Amino acid sequence: MKSDIYNVNDYNWIQELLDYPESLKSDLDFFETTADITIPEDPIERVIFQDTAKNAIRKIAQNRGHILMVGRPGTGKSLLASMFNEILDKSLGDYLRPKHAIAAYPGKDKHNIRIAYEVPVMLEKCISQLFDHIRTSIENMGEFNLAEPIRSIRRVKRWLIAAAALSVAAGVFFPEAFIATGLASMGAIFMFIQENQHKAQEKIQRENIGGHHQYIKQVEDMIPEVLFDPRKETQLMARVTESDARNMKGGFRHDPYQSGKLHTPAHKRAFLGAHATSPIIYVDELKNMLKAGYMPELLEVMQSKLYKLEGGRNSGSGAADRSENDLRAENIIVACCNHDTLTSLKQDGDGAFLSRIEDKGEVIEMESAVPESPETIRQVAQYIKQEINLLAKEFDALWNDVLEKEGNEGVRKRCEQIMGRALPENYSLVPREFTQTSVMEIIKELRCRASDRKLSCILRPINGLIKSAEFIAISKNATLVEPEHVHIALAEHLSIEGAMAKELVAQKKDLKKFISTLTDAIGYVVGLAVYNSQSSGQMYGQPLPIHGQVLAGTSDKVTAPGKIGDIAMAAAQNVRASIKKVFKKIKAPYVGYEMHIEYIQAHGGVEGDSASVAMDIALISDYIKQPVNQTMAVTGSLTGDIILPVGGVTEKIRNIMDPDLGMTGVCIPWQNKHDVQPLLINVESEYIQNADVPGIRIYRNPQQDDPFDVYFCKTKFCVYQMLMGLDRETIEERMIQRSQKDLSQRN
Repeated sequence: MKSDIYNVNDYNWIQELLDYPESLKSDLDFFETTADITIPEDPIERVIFQDTAKNAIRKIAQNRGHILMVGRPGTGKSLLASMFNEILDKSLGDYLRPKHAIAAYPGKDKHNIRIAYEVPVMLEKCISQLFDHIRTSIENMGEFNLAEPIRSIRRVKRWLIAAAALSVAAGVFFPEAFIATGLASMGAIFMFIQENQHKAQEKIQRENIGGHHQYIKQVEDMIPEVLFDPRKETQLMARVTESDARNMKGGFRHDPYQSGKLHTPAHKRAFLGAHATSPIIYVDELKNMLKAGYMPELLEVMQSKLYKLEGGRNSGSGAADRSENDLRAENIIVACCNHDTLTSLKQDGDGAFLSRIEDKGEVIEMESAVPESPETIRQVAQYIKQEINLLAKEFDALWNDVLEKEGNEGVRKRCEQIMGRALPENYSLVPREFTQTSVMEIIKELRCRASDRKLSCILRPINGLIKSAEFIAISKNATLVEPEHVHIALAEHLSIEGAMAKELVAQKKDLKKFISTLTDAIGYVVGLAVYNSQSSGQMYGQPLPIHGQVLAGTSDKVTAPGKIGDIAMAAAQNVRASIKKVFKKIKAPYVGYEMHIEYIQAHGGVEGDSASVAMDIALISDYIKQPVNQTMAVTGSLTGDIILPVGGVTEKIRNIMDPDLGMTGVCIPWQNKHDVQPLLINVESEYIQNADVPGIRIYRNPQQDDPFDVYFCKTKFCVYQMLMGLDRETIEERMIQRSQKDLSQRN
């Protein structure tokens, strides 16, 4: 049958889509299971997809420049930073690592310190000698003692007391002897006073020995403080999560003994940040640095490569402390941010930070999706093998002690308690390798989360999917991870948006069944919507029932009540213009129509133009009073008569293929035909054609008794044929009849 819309190449092209699973399988022929895959020794090559970023990092590593990686979460920014650190550590680590220790000692006053760079061994030896001298001085200090003078005074006192006693006895016979008694008594009293004075002086002097200790403390406070020892700090890269002055530059700690003579000197309270101690500084989220207001200081440090250690900006202890000389800061800055932060960086200081990065480095745009090719497919298989190896290391770290003490039987019994059921005797807690077909399922997921024949680069959620499939295979004690394990993992491993979408789909099922049973299907169309997870990048499709009404003789406008976004409202206006264009083309009288569009129970609002074809079908159906097939859905952006591609088509189709929805097919834009390819993986499919519209039939179960048809439509007239069973001529004729009827009733 000759078509004015499709040509022979178009039909052949649809046939070629069916060859995709075999083509994908041939690209994976280099392994049977992931056990056959070898992991690259080059750390950077373990990061998949990001070829532009990897090439830039190699170039920057040679130049020792700065890096700013911009991209969505999960695209591998942190992993690339770690690989960059590993590459530099292996190649230039012995040259990049600091060679000198950093010491601080008192400056011109109590609020100033001086910084010195010294050879660690010499500095340690010097400080050790100083402490040895102080220790020797303390040991040689004698205890203050007045025992000998006190003994002499005590002897004289005793003689005087004895003389007084004898003179008293003699005075009985010789009264003149009482004069000697008085003199001896006064001498004894004087000696008693002298003895007590010597004892008091001895006590005072002994207590004053503490003053000597205070002098020793002052000497100890003059000893330099080692702030950084390169022999102890071996890490080449410092990861800074809270990018403020204290973490980047350092500062002075609070002194709890700041009163009296117990205060701690400034150089004993100093500490260093990443600038002084780490050749590479990794800022995981640059937005934190903008919020902390550290960006101007960072620019100054990057330019001068020097800075002074300063106290805080508050009025507490250490606020006035600072270093008299500069610290060196020859750092390589590796920073990451999202696109919203990049916008702020462009505005902050007229893009001064970006300019500084590009001066001796590069701003790297991380890919969110890459084209599917034999190389990227190989990288996916490699990535799965890497995750399996990581899981093996995690098992070894967590269960190694149990394995050593109790053996495999102990591991099995403990896993029975975790699983809540008996496990087979041959159960082993080791990761399973993926089969070739299960790897194809992961590729399918990456295709579904992107579009236009691309693989999603947001891999963090895929990690969870791989591990979930592993745990399912392990719990079933399967020898390999099979596609069914991936299917179960996919159903269980949902993001927040996925859980919400799953609940909404359940509601939409009942809603669709209710509408189908109570209406004549005139003006009702099953459109398709999609929810996008910001965290995982995954999209979740769901049916979007739409109702359209056309009322003659009222205001000539289109209305779409509810939370309708600007793009969706513009799409409604576009549909109205498209219908009016048909009236003009077929020379039908136009009496003025109010076109009403309702997104049924779309409480969360609607945005985008992917429902514009569905809106057109709903309005035309109501206008000519022709029922719409409620088991067929439609999506696409309408421009005139042409249907243009939209996003999320793969997920939209996958969602409505749920047998519980009772859908038998869908119409999608011609240019979205490649989005069907992932749905053909590990299923049976065949070519179909309805009138001149080509399509693919996908069987939803191995028995091939539950087909689902996907038709590729170029114009809205193709959709009319699929959903209402009417060709273009019939539609236009009935539109003329309706408009003439409305005109006659109006007159």
